[in-house]
Amino acid sequence: MVIAPSILSANFANLEKDIHVVEAGKVSYLHVDVMDGHFVPNITFGPSVVAAIRKVTKLTLDCHLMIENPENLIPEFAKAGGDILTIHVESTRHIFRALQLIHDNGAKAGIVLNPGTSLEAIKPVLSLVDQVLVMTVNPGFGGQKFIPEMVKKVADLKQIRDAGGYQFDIEVDGGINDKTIKLCSDAGANVFVAGSYVYGVDDPVKQIKTLENAVK
Repeated sequence: MVIAPSILSANFANLEKDIHVVEAGKVSYLHVDVMDGHFVPNITFGPSVVAAIRKVTKLTLDCHLMIENPENLIPEFAKAGGDILTIHVESTRHIFRALQLIHDNGAKAGIVLNPGTSLEAIKPVLSLVDQVLVMTVNPGFGGQKFIPEMVKKVADLKQIRDAGGYQFDIEVDGGINDKTIKLCSDAGANVFVAGSYVYGVDDPVKQIKTLENAVK
């Protein structure tokens, strides 16, 4: 089980401080939501911010690229220190090439399922990915309400993984709290992105432990 705090809910003026806060919770991942204002209606971080984050932490940087034509920037995000680069199947006409490019640049490759994206859309590339991210909210903004129908999608994805002998992690992102994390874990997810649940309180470390205990 991996808890991946999302810095989308951190204090952008004190990112280094907020990163060290969750490090105290003994997490191994940091989730970085990259948005370009085109693929989703919000703008966040570019490669230079990822590079700055890389300088202040050794955590695995799990970069969710909500950007159009990600192949244009994959080398830059990998060079900046992104350990896992996860892209949307709808974001490029060349999904095979984009995933191969991630591996060619030394990073792990992930594919994303939006709430409205069917599992069929990613079946052709499952042999290429290290991680599948199931969005449990619509991408683009933090603090949204969990979509319960996505639990079945996680369970169906796990069944496909087991039947096909794949090894990818199943990650969930959106509305994760001490209740929804249990639902997703029972369905087969093993990587859990939590933003406002962790950073929206006075004691993020306590929240991380609550999430861990909810799964255990």
